[in-house]
Amino acid sequence: MTFGQLTPWQVIATNLPEHARNPIHTDEGGRAAGFDGALVAGVTTYAYLCHVPLAGWGEQWLAQGGGEVRFRRPVLDGDVLDLVPADVSDDGSVTIEVRSARPEQPRAVLRCAPAMGPAPAMRLGDDLDDVEICLDESLGSDYAIRAGDDLDLTTRLGVVHPGVWPSLGNDVVHNQLARGAWIHTRSIIRHHDMVPVGSTALVRSRVVDRFDSHGERTVLDVHITVNGRVVASLEHEAIIALP
Repeated sequence: MTFGQLTPWQVIATNLPEHARNPIHTDEGGRAAGFDGALVAGVTTYAYLCHVPLAGWGEQWLAQGGGEVRFRRPVLDGDVLDLVPADVSDDGSVTIEVRSARPEQPRAVLRCAPAMGPAPAMRLGDDLDDVEICLDESLGSDYAIRAGDDLDLTTRLGVVHPGVWPSLGNDVVHNQLARGAWIHTRSIIRHHDMVPVGSTALVRSRVVDRFDSHGERTVLDVHITVNGRVVASLEHEAIIALP
């Protein structure tokens, strides 16, 4: 059975060094929070998920696609992950599951589509500080390759890897909202253009919801602009204080 030209892929989960700033991504911090070891960052799991639509839909997904990712259960450093297309809807969107050998599957789910439409307007809420950042080095084309991906599409094109967009949302959470160890739980990510490596981005973020569920949660609307144009938009949710 085919799933919108998407095929399975396997990878060994690997923590990137920059994520050690959050204690949950270290062995000591992960165990202190009740897990077996270091949790792999949700943005890295998302970068692995990106492999499947990037391999199947290519530049179209980079420029117009995206999806909603939900992190249901922890992925630990060293887990063998199977990225498996599991369902295709009439509108062409595909559900991809992250599966491992641990009990209770899937670990994460991405519902992705070749086109996600324009950026929605930011909702009412509390503005956070704008962040200007250069999209290169760890925020460039090889984000997934550093975590063990073998697909070099974004490096060949010289454009920013889509895993960078939720990573920028996480930077906002970490620097402006989180108190101690925290967990990225869900994002809706929309791509509005391919972005050359080395571009300067402005990240605008707004807190649009706060609630308690297994800890204190915050939902952000995020617009990432380059040269005054929105190139990616997110609805980004995290537990910013663990119980």
